[in-house]
Amino acid sequence: MNRLFIILAAALTLSACSDSSNKQAADTAQKTLTISAPSGEYKNDPYHSSLSFSVTHIGLANYVMRFTDFSAVLQLDADKPADSTIELTINPASITTDFDGDYKSTHKQSPFNTWDEDLAQSPKFLNAGEHPHITFSSTSVEANTDGSLTVVGDLTLLGQTHPVTLAARLVGDVEKHPFFGFGALGFSATGTFKRSQFGMTHLTQPPLVGDDVAVSFEGEFHQVVSAAAQ
Repeated sequence: MNRLFIILAAALTLSACSDSSNKQAADTAQKTLTISAPSGEYKNDPYHSSLSFSVTHIGLANYVMRFTDFSAVLQLDADKPADSTIELTINPASITTDFDGDYKSTHKQSPFNTWDEDLAQSPKFLNAGEHPHITFSSTSVEANTDGSLTVVGDLTLLGQTHPVTLAARLVGDVEKHPFFGFGALGFSATGTFKRSQFGMTHLTQPPLVGDDVAVSFEGEFHQVVSAAAQ
């Protein structure tokens, strides 16, 4: 009986140590990432933000594209970054590839005039006419001990919603923007997902265009303040 009590006591002690260790790690992560910008609502500055993505092209290189029309809203908890949230809305018709080749000569049967228009409007790709928005909404934010953030959220693309994980990093932050006086900060974020999971399988078999989509976001966020405060 005494031996049983000893075993139980040891188990409880190990459990308490584990809980304490987890709490210490979480506290360390919060302390590692310090943010000077005040808590509140922030929106990305469209003139200092970029959203690009890439897929492999016939297994030879990464083909990079970008969206030019998107908006992001950050609800920042500066004291506890893990309680922050991010919402992103993208206009799929704003896709651009910088392809200036003779699209019509190589796509004689296509109803579209450019490669960008094909990617934006074709049901085989982004189908923007039927699905005019792509959205990402965070469901959890984890502060890591190296100061980075792991952001998990729901990506809605082509009418389907699936979880996607992003690795984010604070690039810089200030309590007051040097020109405008409100809070400002900037983030980098990267992640990957499979387009086939959302029903976009065109050119994956044979693999002329890769299934894995690599996403890269660079954005400056400005605090939303009233006109009187500005």
